[in-house]
Amino acid sequence: MRRFIIPPHAVVADQVTITGDLFHHIAHVLRLKKGSRICLADGSGREYLGTIQRVAGESIAVSLEETQTAQAMGSGPGITLFQGLPRGEKLELILQKCTELGAAGIVPFVAARSVARVPPGRLREKLARWRRIALEAARQSNRSSVPDISFAVDLAEVLRLAEHPVKLLLWEEEQAGTLKKVLAEIQQPERIAVIIGPEGGLTAEEAASAVQCGFIPVSLGKRIVRTETAGLAILAILQFYWGDMG
Repeated sequence: MRRFIIPPHAVVADQVTITGDLFHHIAHVLRLKKGSRICLADGSGREYLGTIQRVAGESIAVSLEETQTAQAMGSGPGITLFQGLPRGEKLELILQKCTELGAAGIVPFVAARSVARVPPGRLREKLARWRRIALEAARQSNRSSVPDISFAVDLAEVLRLAEHPVKLLLWEEEQAGTLKKVLAEIQQPERIAVIIGPEGGLTAEEAASAVQCGFIPVSLGKRIVRTETAGLAILAILQFYWGDMG
């Protein structure tokens, strides 16, 4: 049965009306018809089983027949990735792949060495696009929830936002704290924050500020990876170690 993600406010009594991009995908790409059974997830832990009653004009009417608790992505911790803003289309790749890997949240931020910038007048537009990318990735990977996507103006804001019980700083300059060693000394938490620098990495001053706020510096050993690879690597490792990939 096909699963689609809808906003919670779309459910009215036992009916849902689907419009916009999702309507186009269901009606014109998948070509689902009246009588097709579908599953609708509201992104907040509920799923609805229903039947398409009408496909007309620019909308689809769905009659809901059953409500159930959405299946969780896994039993592992919720991982929030704080990603130093990279250049070009790298962030879109990070958003897509980290959503597929089960990230609970992705927060781009402007680091000292970030070349890319988000003009204040375009932030709303950018956030809307980033959230659409995450929504589409969640749909394609059969997630029942979409990661929270927000933006931090600098590392100082990241450090204020990160109230997670375990906080990791992936830093290529770290010599002693390999990720394997650090994870072996930590009990599984409910939530994890991970900071990734942009191209060029974080400055020594930024790393020191993060450590002062409780972030544990870790490295991937001898491997130096690009910023768009780092988040994917550490998410996959954490999901294998504590989540549902192991």
